[in-house]
Amino acid sequence: MLVFIDDSGDAGFKLDKGSSKYFVIACVIFDDNLDAEEAALKIKRLRRSLNWRDDHEFKFNKASKIIRLAFLNEVKSCKFRVRAIVADKSTIRSPELRRSKNKFYNYMIKEVLSKSDGFIKDGRIRLDGHEDRAYKKAATTYFRQQANPRGGVIKDMKFVNSKNNNLVQLADMVAGSISRTTQEGKTDSQEYLKIINRRVEDIWNFK
Repeated sequence: MLVFIDDSGDAGFKLDKGSSKYFVIACVIFDDNLDAEEAALKIKRLRRSLNWRDDHEFKFNKASKIIRLAFLNEVKSCKFRVRAIVADKSTIRSPELRRSKNKFYNYMIKEVLSKSDGFIKDGRIRLDGHEDRAYKKAATTYFRQQANPRGGVIKDMKFVNSKNNNLVQLADMVAGSISRTTQEGKTDSQEYLKIINRRVEDIWNFK
């Protein structure tokens, strides 16, 4: 089981100075390696059809509406499951989580993974990350201890560069689609998630 994780929004709490009100963690889960390979190939072919370089990254927040729709329509028939958490940061009271972006980020990932016990089994977890080695080591230990108490959720965990990983880019596009549903003032707020809605297993509104 392969699990690709990315986020949308930011982990900051300066809500009156530009920080996003909502923070989303999305897990894209493949139950079969072949399904993952086929999805990655579809994304690669879409990139080629757009005459983009192989290292041109699909990112929801940087993409036009046309690109978002093209991407989601391309992958909607692929065999993957989506589990996600949406946090309204205004409801987070913990001083520790509000003070440290890394701790809040890690806590949200821990929450969505621990809630997936039984739905994610021996997952090979891949997260987007450019942080230093010390952070990665500490975060991996934290996830194993806190999200994997009985040893059944996480088989292994690696931080990867999203620029080189089509399926982390898929997780980014899914997270962005979910995040857009929280922006009710946007005319396209419901448009993107609707395309891949049949792939959604659970979206947990964390409060």
